[in-house]
Amino acid sequence: MILMLFITFVLLLFTLFALIVQKKQMHLWLPHYLKRKLTLEKAPNKTKHIMFCFVDHYEPMWGKNISYEQECARVKRWHEDYPKTAKKFKDADGCHPKHTFFYPEEEYRQEHLDKITDLCQQGLGEIEIHLHHDNDTSDNLRSTLEQFTETLHQNHGVFVRNKSTGKLQYNFIHGNWCLDNSRPDGKWCGVNDELIVLKETGCYADFTFPSAPSDTQPAFANEIYYAKDDPIKPKSHNTGQKVVVGGSDWGDMMLITGPLGLNWKHRKKGVFPQIENSDIRKSMPPTKDRVDLWVDTAISVKGKPDWLFIKIHTHGTQEQDMDTLLGQPFEEMNQYLVDKYNDGENYSLHFVSSREMFNIVKAAEKGEIGTPNAFRDYVIPASQYQNISTKKESVD
Repeated sequence: MILMLFITFVLLLFTLFALIVQKKQMHLWLPHYLKRKLTLEKAPNKTKHIMFCFVDHYEPMWGKNISYEQECARVKRWHEDYPKTAKKFKDADGCHPKHTFFYPEEEYRQEHLDKITDLCQQGLGEIEIHLHHDNDTSDNLRSTLEQFTETLHQNHGVFVRNKSTGKLQYNFIHGNWCLDNSRPDGKWCGVNDELIVLKETGCYADFTFPSAPSDTQPAFANEIYYAKDDPIKPKSHNTGQKVVVGGSDWGDMMLITGPLGLNWKHRKKGVFPQIENSDIRKSMPPTKDRVDLWVDTAISVKGKPDWLFIKIHTHGTQEQDMDTLLGQPFEEMNQYLVDKYNDGENYSLHFVSSREMFNIVKAAEKGEIGTPNAFRDYVIPASQYQNISTKKESVD
């Protein structure tokens, strides 16, 4: 046993050195990753509940010299093809897969959101906030977020207003992975107190990470945790406090991260393991071994290891990846999830939006028991999706 541990340790050191040389930035997260694996909380011998969340940096204007017609074609394909596959599958609660569309403020077009809103009305997804910005200020960021959440609320029925603060409640993914000005060169953000601004404008959780092999990747890998902003320094979410059963809100923002690790079944040059960073695209299809790795990563609220949270991500409007996201690979992933991880005895599968995942995390934190399905709207209610402005125009 000692010899095997020594060999494993040497192999990991060799891998770390090799990947650092290849500029994979593993030194940012590997120490915490290894420590977590050695101290992983063992789940009790009972049904494990799998919360499966698919988030999308959904950018219809992605790329150079994109025409309006191409934007429309991208959104149209999602509107037409996603229901055909998603409606073939149901989880333990009778829910279809739910795609969370993190839509960029700078790319807003009402006609695109109308189609996504229709998918949400069918129970196939929800809309949240995505943002790309550079050399920004706190005041401008605050104004941008408040205006965009109001636009989505007024035109599409997105978000529910907090009765105490009056703010619309949303969750967030940062463009270019640069949450809280986390790039070393300061590009693609500029706001060191971004977590504070997000909180003040109604944001309750961030879903940006993992971002490896980017140098924006925080040290806290495979965790659900709270971060406290230092308004003077960048990347305040690099560390924080884990969400635990019996705990409460802390700091400024909850971060829900997706699986990050090493996939030894997919090796570069037959030697080096591929970094598993939860990204889904044509070059990284959602294979069975990846699904198993996501489950084995066992991201959970500390003290409740039988509730597992899997958040994977994509950039859904890039043509080269759409056949993967809307076709056979996506279908095979869901079939495998339903067949292996929804047997009702060892596992129970729950397709959730990012909002529902946050709510179930909060239920776990409060020590709730029973099926996670009962807590999909635990803290943040569901939006009343509808194309409001279109309806107004037709009435007028």
